[in-house]
Amino acid sequence: MLSDIDIAQAAKLKPIVDVAQTLDIAADDLIPCGHSIAKLSANFLKELHNSVNTKPNGKLILVTAISPTPAGEGKTTTTIGLADALNHLFRQENSDKQAMVCIREPSLGPVFGMKGGATGGGYAQVVPMENINLHFTGDFHAITSANNLLAALIDNHIHHGNFLGIKEVTWRRCMDMNDRALRHITTHDAAHAEHDIETSFNITVASEVMAIFCLAEDLDDLKMRLGNIQVATDMAGKPILASDLKAQGAMTALLKDAFQPNLVQTLEHTPALIHGGPFANIAHGCNSVVATKTALKLADYVVTEAGFGADLGAEKFFDIKCRKANLQPDLLVIVATIRALKYHGGAALSEINKENIDYLQNGMANLIKHLTNLHEHFGMQVLVAINHFTHDTQLEIDTLKSALATLGFNAIVCKHWADGGAGAVDLARSVVDAIENAPSHFKLLYPDSLSLIDKLNTIASKIYGAAGVELSEKAAKKLALFEQQFAHLPICIAKTQYSFSSDALIRGAPTEHILQVEDLHLSRGAGFVVAICGKIMTMPGLPKQPTSQYIDVNASGNIVGLS
Repeated sequence: MLSDIDIAQAAKLKPIVDVAQTLDIAADDLIPCGHSIAKLSANFLKELHNSVNTKPNGKLILVTAISPTPAGEGKTTTTIGLADALNHLFRQENSDKQAMVCIREPSLGPVFGMKGGATGGGYAQVVPMENINLHFTGDFHAITSANNLLAALIDNHIHHGNFLGIKEVTWRRCMDMNDRALRHITTHDAAHAEHDIETSFNITVASEVMAIFCLAEDLDDLKMRLGNIQVATDMAGKPILASDLKAQGAMTALLKDAFQPNLVQTLEHTPALIHGGPFANIAHGCNSVVATKTALKLADYVVTEAGFGADLGAEKFFDIKCRKANLQPDLLVIVATIRALKYHGGAALSEINKENIDYLQNGMANLIKHLTNLHEHFGMQVLVAINHFTHDTQLEIDTLKSALATLGFNAIVCKHWADGGAGAVDLARSVVDAIENAPSHFKLLYPDSLSLIDKLNTIASKIYGAAGVELSEKAAKKLALFEQQFAHLPICIAKTQYSFSSDALIRGAPTEHILQVEDLHLSRGAGFVVAICGKIMTMPGLPKQPTSQYIDVNASGNIVGLS
């Protein structure tokens, strides 16, 4: 099997104008970024979302996964493979229906860190993968610049007299890279040493600007939300907003072009919108609202994803993105692998490729907990995609499928990694059948009217299986303050992706654990409260052997080693 980058570089891409034509997008409605990448023009977006446009929305399919493991689950690969498979099925049936992909942009942090890129794998990829995984169209650079412009304006205001009476600065700088040395820094003003500030950097995907970028409906909404960012408090504890510094206009100017979604294609030329990219463990984990709503007007079936496991990405997709944008998902696909389930069942990494029914049965508890959450608490119809690996045995597959069938869930073996869209046609057929014959009855987990502590307890008990929530002294003080004005906002929990608990080492589906809340942050512009749980960091670090050490440019000028 060729490497992902070898497959991608060998692919013959269609000109992006030809890909756009399959969605009835004219060449004049594109802003080309080379031959195979384009942004959708602002005029096209305005016309598409005009209130007189009565074209019905397509069907929205969310792909999520079990709790991540070092074995890998292949959620993005399955998202891409399913969209390709839907189009493969429609061609088989001589149908004029169209499916497309709508996913997040990769961050340079994991690209050069532990995870690698985020463009799929094998024969289920979005391309050109090198461009998408690296600088792409510069959206993340624009978000980083807007974030850091605001930080510079705060320090500049203090330097020139501090007429707003800023006492405590809460706004942080950011960069799109894993750099643990920036977790604790001091900014120093030589002329005003009394204004030295203890602060830190976030990774760009954890910036509130990223969250706002992904939740805003249009440029006016973007500007309003940027102006509502709370950056500091004054001597009396009164909030200082970005609008007090008149920052929102310049920040919007930096983000104006980036705000237009990016159109690319899969290896099988399925159209793909890739836009925005907050992490799901430290942010809300979904691509932009404007891209999702645009895709729903362009295609009959839109396949999107939410980051990490369903306890994080799917919960935030529902309780933050769908709540804010009034989206109604039609179906949910959860990705699992035999290998990862055995790992959750207690197998060591060295054992996951060996047949072991006991480990598999033990590990099913993680998948079943996610399925129960999604079906009972969110009203979703759920299909299980078994992402196939060559070491999976027929006995293991039959055991998993039989156990899930007993619980009323349909599990489909998928081989899109090796065979592209053709390897996931059974899943595509099940998706179409489920949407037509067993519709979801989507509901939110909690109402806006619930208090913040009750929202925390609801997520912890119902979704995580926790016995309760324990707040640090710092978190308790902030919660009491936020309850006074912001109790109506949803909660965005920042915790480890590897466990239902706030302890990354606890596998499976633990119960009776306590969710440890260390701190709370107000994302006033984005419109949610972030609960920092356990040892989660908003600036990740690099592993001992980062993936960057394998990336190079060969004598022909081609990038190698990117995965």
